[in-house]
Amino acid sequence: MPAYLTSAFANHLWQSTLFAMAAGMLTLALRKNRAGARYWLWLIASLKFLIPFSLLVSAGKGLGWSSAAPAVASSSGLTVAMQAVGAPFTDLAAATSFQPAATQPFASAIPAVLWAIWAGGVVIVLLFWWVRWRRVRAAVRVASPLPLQADIPALSSPVLLEPGIFGVFRPVLILPQGIIEHLAPPQLNAILAHELCHVRRRDNLAAAVHMVVEAVFWFHPLVWWIGARLVEERERACDEEVLRLGSEPQIYAESILKTCQFYLESPLTCVSGITGSDLKKRIVRIMTHSVTSNLGLGRKLLLAVAGVAAVAGPIVFGLLHATPSRAQSPAPAPSPSPTFDVASVKPNKSGDRRMGIGLRPRGRFTATNVSLKALIRIAYDVQDFQISGGPTWLDSDKYDVEAKAQGPSETHLRNMSEEQRQLAFDRNKRMIQALLAERFSLTLHKESKEAPIYALVVAKNGPKLKEATAEELAPPPPPDPKDMPDKPDPKSPMRGQGIRMGRGEVNGQAVKLGFLADVLSGQPELGRTVVDKTGLAGTYDFTLKWTPEEPQGAMFKGPGDTSPPDPNGPSLFTALEEQLGLKLESQKGPVDLLVIDHAEKASEN
Repeated sequence: MPAYLTSAFANHLWQSTLFAMAAGMLTLALRKNRAGARYWLWLIASLKFLIPFSLLVSAGKGLGWSSAAPAVASSSGLTVAMQAVGAPFTDLAAATSFQPAATQPFASAIPAVLWAIWAGGVVIVLLFWWVRWRRVRAAVRVASPLPLQADIPALSSPVLLEPGIFGVFRPVLILPQGIIEHLAPPQLNAILAHELCHVRRRDNLAAAVHMVVEAVFWFHPLVWWIGARLVEERERACDEEVLRLGSEPQIYAESILKTCQFYLESPLTCVSGITGSDLKKRIVRIMTHSVTSNLGLGRKLLLAVAGVAAVAGPIVFGLLHATPSRAQSPAPAPSPSPTFDVASVKPNKSGDRRMGIGLRPRGRFTATNVSLKALIRIAYDVQDFQISGGPTWLDSDKYDVEAKAQGPSETHLRNMSEEQRQLAFDRNKRMIQALLAERFSLTLHKESKEAPIYALVVAKNGPKLKEATAEELAPPPPPDPKDMPDKPDPKSPMRGQGIRMGRGEVNGQAVKLGFLADVLSGQPELGRTVVDKTGLAGTYDFTLKWTPEEPQGAMFKGPGDTSPPDPNGPSLFTALEEQLGLKLESQKGPVDLLVIDHAEKASEN
């Protein structure tokens, strides 16, 4: 089962529980009114378990009228409330991506185990209902017609079951043989009036629907408690109706007691009988004939507002967050994504653990022995922990990729500013995205989830950072193309502003600490997003050196990786505190994720 279904199920369960609690509060407000009103509230709470709020939100999104709606929703109290109720549970796929590599197989198996337990419980509950249904069905088969003046067919059964209504759409009245000898005519008439009240109220249909809820949500105690409230209120509502029609309280109470004396209660809640609910309380209410009032204007208004809010709230939320589909002027067509002129993707089955990646702004991309997951990291500039879902082979199958496109000339490239060069790299990444969509049929979507992060904060003894000089902050003069070498020397001193990275080393010159946080987010030993929370707004020069953890598959060495780091050097956490006076604190915060919807293995070409 996809992990996002587990998250959606948990969110729906939370919403339905909250809705049922609200319905319970309303029944307390109506405790002195007729039982029928409370019965319908509990029935609506039961139906909510079968109707996710997300359906109503989707319906609202389909009614979106203008592009201004999302802006209105961004600051409304409705948005805040609906988001708080709508999705408090983090996607399990995102949660498992933050587990250590050794525990990920076990964590990823948890949703499958939970779904298997749930399915087994559903089967057991349905089997339980089926066995009880066969008992009632057997009593109906051996029954014979009984001449009674009733609105529905009446049958006499030799099975010692209480009088009851069997059937949802074509109900029949089942009476045990000999009941006429045990009950006086007024008592029998009271019993018949009670059962016909169940027919008019469609109580069997409502009970059958709640049985479905109990089967699906068998693990939730609140569902079974609602079922008990439904039986109690439906019997009380029928008792009130029988007394309203003119039956004497004493005669009616005696008919119920005699029925309980001679016959068994029906084994199914969807077979409405006479002896349901708490018998002692029922007899006391019948004999005292406690007065119940109809709903006043205030309570009717309360129920109306609650009903409109329950249905209209999610629809309005979806309406305010609808994608503009009826704008007054047509939106401009999106520009087509750039693509490589020539591309080759071949499976690599060498078994070699080394891999190599080359991405150049001139429009060329090469990758050797890389997985689809690694290609997604490059194309979308994310880390492993930001990739969720996908097939099992996403990180195991390896490929060789070579792609070319027409890019800027060497002379033009040398004259580019850093911003222009970055735009060229971004264009190449979009071409890789298009290549993955074409060759791997890759589809994905972005989400933001609450997840573990690291906050970069100032250590106890304060920062150990050097403020950048005014000369460093000044923009450098444009380079003379004649003086620029064909390849930059990684050991040459830095000029202007920027960050230079090597394995286990970061050198920054005249940069803000937000850039350092971005660099740290890409370190495999952290496996989390790093957010700058130092409160330091200046620009700084710094050098950070540590002993990195060796990845499982070593990459081809880059130009700056001529020598391995000191194996006895500090860890990244220690180096940050000792060298920069900063530290990482584990917190929770929003993390951008890529959720893989679909991917297929690329064929060799």
